[in-house]
Amino acid sequence: MEKRKENKMGVMPVPRLLVTMSLPIMASMLVQALYNVVDSIFVAQISENALTAVSLALPIQTLMIAVSVGTGVGINALLSRRLGEKQQEEANTVAAQGLLLSVASWLVFLLFGIFFSRMFIAAFTNIPEIIEMGTEYVSICTIFSFGVFVQVAFERIMQSTGNTIYHMFIQGVGAVTNIILDPIMIFGYFGCPAMGVAGAAWATVIGQIVAMILGAVLNHFKNKEVRITLAHFKPHGRIIKEIYSVGFPSIIMQSISSIMTVGLNFILSLPTAISVYGVYYKLQTFVFMPIFGLTNAMVPIIGYNFGAKNRERIMGTIKLGLVISVGIMAAGTILFQLIPDKLLLLFNAKGDMLSLGVPALRIIATCFVFAGIAIIFSAVYQALGHGFLSMALSIIRQLLVILPAAYILKSVFGGSAVWFAFPLSEIVATTISIFLYRYIYKTVIQPLGNSKEANIL
Repeated sequence: MEKRKENKMGVMPVPRLLVTMSLPIMASMLVQALYNVVDSIFVAQISENALTAVSLALPIQTLMIAVSVGTGVGINALLSRRLGEKQQEEANTVAAQGLLLSVASWLVFLLFGIFFSRMFIAAFTNIPEIIEMGTEYVSICTIFSFGVFVQVAFERIMQSTGNTIYHMFIQGVGAVTNIILDPIMIFGYFGCPAMGVAGAAWATVIGQIVAMILGAVLNHFKNKEVRITLAHFKPHGRIIKEIYSVGFPSIIMQSISSIMTVGLNFILSLPTAISVYGVYYKLQTFVFMPIFGLTNAMVPIIGYNFGAKNRERIMGTIKLGLVISVGIMAAGTILFQLIPDKLLLLFNAKGDMLSLGVPALRIIATCFVFAGIAIIFSAVYQALGHGFLSMALSIIRQLLVILPAAYILKSVFGGSAVWFAFPLSEIVATTISIFLYRYIYKTVIQPLGNSKEANIL
């Protein structure tokens, strides 16, 4: 009988493996960040009210990404472990159950889009134009969100088997579709009616649907390690529970950013300040997306080698991930310190928005390196089956620290002091993440066996 080829996540040198797996994901996420920014750049040309409407919709979009990516983290971690343990049939079932959960998640947002879009936008403003544009934008993005949920599931299935190059194709095609359609549908080119803010929403969902279709095709024809049949889609309670044991804390962890954004929008209150925060959120994706791409590659590598009980490869992955993350975040900090005005001018910033935004970007950027360290450790917890620790860390950082700090700073020192809550929360989170890592190392990593690798802390 022919010996089965060993999965590269168990044999390829760690530096080469992490770089070759993460670079395609980083590239695709940078393209993803680009089209998110392009959306807002085009919308800002309509009016500041249009930019505010899209900024108010940000928590709902973030929540959809949180649910889809969080479920994907659960799929990724469990599927990679089953492959590492050579449980092929179980791996196939995990992939199918993940797709099933993605469709179920879309149905929840479908109902929200139909019944609650206007109520959500009206909670933040009484300006009729912003309410109308925001309601239309949120409705389209939620009702037709099946594309993003299923797309992310297919991406994570590919990642779990080490096929990250196809992840780049999937996200890249969706992003390029969105970028091309944005000006056409917003301003009305080539015979298309000018739809304004609604055009930006339609461009987004069409790009997601195109990416979903490509993900299905690539998984069917190129993914040789996972083969899904209709029988695998029968609901399987144990596997769903295992997916969510890692995925649900990740969903909560990422959803917290939506709650944080809602809270900050209430604290900021002024439309111009909300627009500045919306612009910052879009811009920071260029810095954070490569780190998330890196962690997306780290999770299956660590998960696979945890299943294979290979401690040295786990430690090598963690060390290299930290070095790369700190380097990227340091570069992002320098960029935000040097040219914040030029970054804001991309969004047609003028007057109050420019004077408020320049110091805001510089203050917030001081937290990037700390955030990079905490994000890497969070990925380690998830990959080793301790997603709850990541959730706890995010709750402390984004709810228990940043919102109270923002409220107190504004009350005592004025609105411009709100931005100092960001570096404060990241310093606290990084300190806690180090203590949690030391616990994980002693209880989970160290018992795997003897190793020449020393602990990094």
